Amino acid sequence: MLIKHAFILFFLFATKILSAAELINLTANDVSNELNNNALVIDIRTPQEWQQTGIISGSHPIMFFDRNGKYDAEKWLAEVKKLQTSPNQEIILVCRSGGRSGKAGHFLTNQLNMSHVSHLSNGISSWLKEKRPTQKMCSPTQTC
Repeated sequence: MLIKHAFILFFLFATKILSAAELINLTANDVSNELNNNALVIDIRTPQEWQQTGIISGSHPIMFFDRNGKYDAEKWLAEVKKLQTSPNQEIILVCRSGGRSGKAGHFLTNQLNMSHVSHLSNGISSWLKEKRPTQKMCSPTQTC
């Protein structure tokens, strides 16, 4: 009987481990290719950062962390779901250097068990280093 319980517990934990979603690291080239494959690219930086560098053309600016490092996952996910064309659509996160997008991506995959989540390794910095184009983001008081 003890062996039977141990086997059941092992099976339950092994299934959870095997089915756990995993965050995927992408290069700038990968992101460019995925944009052509209908991926949803979300720039999670702050509005000030969007204004400084612009955003990847075709991406959507939806801030995840505020200036104090806090986030409202429920509100953020509601915004993302409005943009998703299907529940299985690939979501690619972008930040400045890959740190915040990695943290947000791990939260989505580990805590919410979301699959199809990736992030741009080294963030928009890697995109710009390769001299890839960005689209200007203007505040309501600016003209572009």
